Amino acid sequence: MLLQTKSVTGTARRLGLSQPTISRSLAELRHILDDPLLVRTNGGMQRTNRADELIAPVERWLATTNALLLPPTFDPAALDRCFRIASTDYGVLTVIAPALEAITNDAPSVTIDIVPFSADMMQRTASGEIDLIISGLDSWDAAVHGRPLFTDTYTCIMRPGHALATSDDPLTLDAFFAWPHVGIVVSDPAVDGVEVRLGARSGERRVTVRLPYFHAAPTLIADSDVLMTLPTRAATRFAASYGLATRPAPVAIEHLDYRLLWHERSARDRATMWLAGILTRHCASAG
Repeated sequence: MLLQTKSVTGTARRLGLSQPTISRSLAELRHILDDPLLVRTNGGMQRTNRADELIAPVERWLATTNALLLPPTFDPAALDRCFRIASTDYGVLTVIAPALEAITNDAPSVTIDIVPFSADMMQRTASGEIDLIISGLDSWDAAVHGRPLFTDTYTCIMRPGHALATSDDPLTLDAFFAWPHVGIVVSDPAVDGVEVRLGARSGERRVTVRLPYFHAAPTLIADSDVLMTLPTRAATRFAASYGLATRPAPVAIEHLDYRLLWHERSARDRATMWLAGILTRHCASAG
């Protein structure tokens, strides 16, 4: 983990150890390997070439060692562990919520920490800081494994009585662009899935407010003419909860393929794979 974080303080915090303990470990590694491993630069601590070469074999060794140390049988009821899952509130609503009762019934001592998306979340799965990612974004890391969860369309939400709330037909792009919008963005780089799917025409969409989650939007929508475009599973529940109107989004806004992702280091971890399986089964049945 020290080579991943490139920080003695950060590693100590994540492992729950003291900073001097991690510093002594780094000193011992430097002596054994005859390499500084981490060097200070103007941009902070950076890995040496030798440290870069060590990351992949160490990850493979850890994965194999963890598998060897597991008991011969896996019993979720005996599992006492905190899983960290990177997810938007859409992922919580559509994937975690349907499975939560089954998780607590099978493994009553398990806890789940939801962490927000970040630009480095794929790397954080490699260091073990994150166990699973629930995402509709593309994975760019060859060491990340995953399985499909479901495919969803997009739906627009608006106040009751809105001029567009008069039909069940998908909106045309001209009608869609004629009104202001609430934009939903995820991760540090603030990725807007709707803008990504609009491609070259994304600049025609007038976004009045951008939010990192959609549950704060009702007060913005209820008394104005702004639209919010969400995956249909979330939009249907959201509209029902707050008494809002819906209309299918323009067909040009392509569907969303949602997936569960994990790093290669967790592929042999029976506890992580048990959780992945239960999340996959229950989100499929909840569709």
